[in-house]
Amino acid sequence: MPAGQERVLRRRIRSVQSTQKITRAMELIASSRILRAQQAITAAKPYAERMQAVVAELSATPEAREHWVFAGGGDGKVVVVIGADRGLSGAFNSSVLRVADDLVRQLVARGSRPTVVAVGRKAVAHFNFKGQPPADRFEGMADRPRFEDAQAIVAAVQRHLESGSVGEVHVVSTRFLSVGTQRPQARRLVPIERTDEDRNTAFEFEPDPAEILDRLLPRWLEAEVYAAMLESAASFHVAQQRAMKAATDNADKLIKTLRRAMNRARQDAITTEIMEIVGGAEALRQDDADDEASSRQEMYVFPEAS
Repeated sequence: MPAGQERVLRRRIRSVQSTQKITRAMELIASSRILRAQQAITAAKPYAERMQAVVAELSATPEAREHWVFAGGGDGKVVVVIGADRGLSGAFNSSVLRVADDLVRQLVARGSRPTVVAVGRKAVAHFNFKGQPPADRFEGMADRPRFEDAQAIVAAVQRHLESGSVGEVHVVSTRFLSVGTQRPQARRLVPIERTDEDRNTAFEFEPDPAEILDRLLPRWLEAEVYAAMLESAASFHVAQQRAMKAATDNADKLIKTLRRAMNRARQDAITTEIMEIVGGAEALRQDDADDEASSRQEMYVFPEAS
């Protein structure tokens, strides 16, 4: 039995070592992609910030004050949920989907039936499982998002806005604050929140601000969605790197535990074999002693009584 247990433990150690090689490779790949994702965020930030500044200037004009982009439109709601295409990233997907569920629940409580646009296989599978299939789904673009991907998502959102029944657009994603801090968050993109409403703008707009807003809204949404996708991708790579490092460390601990158990099984096997050898030698010695005693009794002749 100890020898059989040793073989089982040796086989299990080899299996854990094979898994450890995979987790270490995934950890290194995720680490290399974090820097690339950060660089993409940094490159896209000036465009998004400048777009926000233009919208802020437009929001300060009296002509744009009553525009539906700021005042709100229909009663319908669109929720864009940005998840990941893959797992093995700790609580990354479950955290952002929990925030999305809370937002959908709040909107339903307010008497609205939100339309979900799911980005990432995990988000699509989540809403399908809940019996709330998303109106639009986008897969295979969450790891390395491109601006064209954001344009495709916004085009789907724009169709809902152009129907006239939708007046709010929300996006749920994971904000990348730093390598050490990522936070799932729900934000409202439309209606745009006005800042400095009473500020006197120094610009004159041609054509009028309302027409500019109609043309600018898709570009602004594309910038916001693209930034959210980039931050989500960077957060995913950080989460996967942490998860794979934890898995690699746990594999090390498990291998040490299994090796100790295997050594104990080996010692038990050796001890059992030694005890069997000693017991067999003792039995042979006892048999030899018994044979010698029997021989002596046969050689001794008792005298006959007279």
